[in-house]
Amino acid sequence: MTHRRNETANEDQRPPSRRTVLATMGALPVLTAATSLAGTPTASATTAGPAAAAATVVVDAAARRQTIRGFGGMSHSAWIGDLTAAQRDTAFGVGDGRLGLSLLRIPVPEDRSAWSRDVATAKRAVELGATVIASPWNPPSSMIETFVRGSQTNARRLRYSMYGAYAQHLNDFTAFLRGNGVNLYGISVQNEPDYAQDWTWWTPTEMVRFLRENAGSISTRVIAPESFQYLKNMSDPILNDPAALANVDVIGAHLYGTPFGNFPYPLFKQKGAGKELWMTEVYYPNSTDSADLWPQALDVGEHMHRAMVDAEFQAYIWWYIRRSYGPLREDGRISKRGACMAHFARFVRPGSVRVEATAKPASDVYVSAYRNGNSTVVVAVNKGASALSQPFTLTNAGASSVSSWLTDASRSVASQGARSVANNAFTATLPARSMTTFVTN
Repeated sequence: MTHRRNETANEDQRPPSRRTVLATMGALPVLTAATSLAGTPTASATTAGPAAAAATVVVDAAARRQTIRGFGGMSHSAWIGDLTAAQRDTAFGVGDGRLGLSLLRIPVPEDRSAWSRDVATAKRAVELGATVIASPWNPPSSMIETFVRGSQTNARRLRYSMYGAYAQHLNDFTAFLRGNGVNLYGISVQNEPDYAQDWTWWTPTEMVRFLRENAGSISTRVIAPESFQYLKNMSDPILNDPAALANVDVIGAHLYGTPFGNFPYPLFKQKGAGKELWMTEVYYPNSTDSADLWPQALDVGEHMHRAMVDAEFQAYIWWYIRRSYGPLREDGRISKRGACMAHFARFVRPGSVRVEATAKPASDVYVSAYRNGNSTVVVAVNKGASALSQPFTLTNAGASSVSSWLTDASRSVASQGARSVANNAFTATLPARSMTTFVTN
């Protein structure tokens, strides 16, 4: 991903951008505002009737799925400037008025003189409990050769004779950060090797070769292939090559324009034992709308739900943390898209395990559940125009009470207090066009 591709006026001279890809998926509907928690209209809402009943959501704490590594975003100070000290605390803090991000992605600059650019944000993120990963856009220029790729006469690729030197370059960056108080959880081989007109191309064969012959020497976890659209022709060869797979720790993917039907990955389930599956970059549904548009921001809630439930990713990382379309606005305040992210990030903490739950108890309602220590966390998205009376039943986990937080047209991750749980069951109203997180006590 490059900021130039989606934010300048010269896109007609470039390959189809993510903006174009996403536009082919259809225009967003124009919807009205949400109702309040009790089902009565807010000042900006249309009139709604009584809450309709939905099928019971059954949460089975014994049916364990993937372990969650966290939710996060990208900081790229060379392109849009660094986060301020206050913005770092808002992004990675976990209390009220914070996003609760637990993952930070930073670039690996090709020029060593630029390696310190993102250290301050990375150090503060670590201090606040976050994990840091890094992705390169280009190797050092001395390692690159140009070639003709279709109509592109100046395409770049890593020279094979430099594969070993490139692995050392990644090691050197890892060591530099470690010396500055940031222990990388993992480092990528290449950002979007299959969407690289503005950076360095890798074919699936080249990626497998590097993984087989050189990635074993890398001193932290290795992430690959970070296809821009979760194209399986980039990751299938890795999963099908035991030697390459042995040197990969995280199968990373981006979800730009990826249809929900392509989220599941049966081959990873078949051959990815012991490996992790991360979504390492996206913005959704676009980079053109304000992140405060409501209820359009609820699309982020559904997207995250599907990334957790349909794709079974263990991590979800947004593109720029601070941007007009991002979780933090340019003034550093949390946007409505950010509030939707916070419903996951603040409460589904690293090490939580997703557990089985009724995923779609009603039309336009999406539910996922997680075990976080002795608590169960349930995230519910109601994209429908009506409030719902939603019953929940907890199995294989007890609870005496449940607290909840709500985002709708007028509120953002607002505490709704606690209610009692009787016989491991409770019922809650999901306001129209809203998102609610429940945490059992």
